Amino acid sequence: MCTEPWPGMTRGLWRDPERYLETYWSRYPGVWWHGDFASVSEDGQWFLHGRSDDTIKIAGKRLGPAEVETALVLHPYVVEAAAVGVPDDLKGEALWGFVVLAEGRGASDELREELRDLVAERVGSSFRPSQIRFTSALPKTRSAKVLRRAIRAVVSGEPPGDLSGLEDAGALDAIVASR
Repeated sequence: MCTEPWPGMTRGLWRDPERYLETYWSRYPGVWWHGDFASVSEDGQWFLHGRSDDTIKIAGKRLGPAEVETALVLHPYVVEAAAVGVPDDLKGEALWGFVVLAEGRGASDELREELRDLVAERVGSSFRPSQIRFTSALPKTRSAKVLRRAIRAVVSGEPPGDLSGLEDAGALDAIVASR
């Protein structure tokens, strides 16, 4: 949150100043709301940690997918990761991780358990993923943002919604084929 404009911040939307005010300045009066989890270091550096609307709620505990994804890519075999909450009758949501492995690295049940353990160690045992799925690609926008909502929809059997920003439609097929 920022309580006043600063030089690096968006100053408006072209030809639509009212939309800019509505979108970024109306949720909390006098506070710029951008929709990302962020922190500011002691020396004034801003760090973006992921979208706030992607929060996963597992048994009443909240978690950002970026925390899980950061843990997953610490493994030397993992080049990309996505974490999503999938509807679960017992917990509300179950945590599923999708990983793309480095070239030449094979999927195995042993690796799956290593990744589940790594997340539990880094983020907390209550956030041990229910599933780790190996995939050849993650669905992304042209600006390389992972479309978690599309992943969640595909594995939940729901319509994925607007996919006009999707760079490679084959990535959703890779999610369906993930194991």
